Amino acid sequence: MEYIRQSMTFNIEEPTVLSLGKFDGLHRGHELLLECMAKKKRAHKELKAVVFTFDIPPQEQVENVRLQVLTTKTEKKQLFEKMGVDYVIECPFTREIMCMEPEEFIRRIVAGLHVKYMVVGTDFRFGYRRRGDYQMLLEYAPQYGYEVEVLDKIQENGRDISSTFVREEIASGNVEKANELLGYEFFVEGNVLHGKKMGKAVLGIPTINLQPAQDKLLPPNGVYLTETEWSGRRYPGITNVGCKPTIEGTNPVGVETHLFDFAEDLYGEAVRVCFLKHVRKEQKFDSLEALKAQMIEDIQYGRVYFNTGKGVQKN
Repeated sequence: MEYIRQSMTFNIEEPTVLSLGKFDGLHRGHELLLECMAKKKRAHKELKAVVFTFDIPPQEQVENVRLQVLTTKTEKKQLFEKMGVDYVIECPFTREIMCMEPEEFIRRIVAGLHVKYMVVGTDFRFGYRRRGDYQMLLEYAPQYGYEVEVLDKIQENGRDISSTFVREEIASGNVEKANELLGYEFFVEGNVLHGKKMGKAVLGIPTINLQPAQDKLLPPNGVYLTETEWSGRRYPGITNVGCKPTIEGTNPVGVETHLFDFAEDLYGEAVRVCFLKHVRKEQKFDSLEALKAQMIEDIQYGRVYFNTGKGVQKN
């Protein structure tokens, strides 16, 4: 997969099938768009699949707010590649683009990317003040020589599946529901850092530590059942998201995971922590002994969960 990060001067010579959007989280609705693109590629062997997105959520520029994302740029690129995308265009969302009229946007996109097919959802908007929509794409298709496939939104319990929907579930700690909407487990990835070694040296429970990207949305501080991907395998464990309030000092929010029956040294290794289920809220204990007793209880709960495949009710 080729990753192109530049303004509207990009150029792809091969004929393409294109989808455009924010693609935050790459949920089941996005997957439907990408599957449609793949179908076009199978029917027309010369086509390349292209995703066009912006380097920041447009809302950050328009409303001057800083947003947290379901997937970082690195995570998103990995998902796109896994889903068979040939090119990802990450266009800087400049004031020029923000003020570009919809027809001009169409003209430059079609010319620069040699577009023969576009695949969009019914909620797709583009151009100055979001004046463009799928109906405008259909209107200008004969003039600019492309075809448009418009897909209805997928719904879950009567509500459209969207990044906002997923974000709400993550923010509430309902990672199980978020995973249903995504079609895969919500995850955090990064290189394992050297921590204070409190887990192994003081508590006798070794852990691995990740420091998530600043713009990465995290579930609420608490304890979660997780599986950690490393070197092509997945290892069950239990993860704390938070700032370790029982440990003295100022601790930034991090992701700390204990892997069951695991003895490898992972310092510096790239891992992915996949969230499966919320266990309890993070809390401050009166002593390290009390913290250790709770961790042992959490680990036992996790072992039962993974051994049965269903888990038990946690009060």
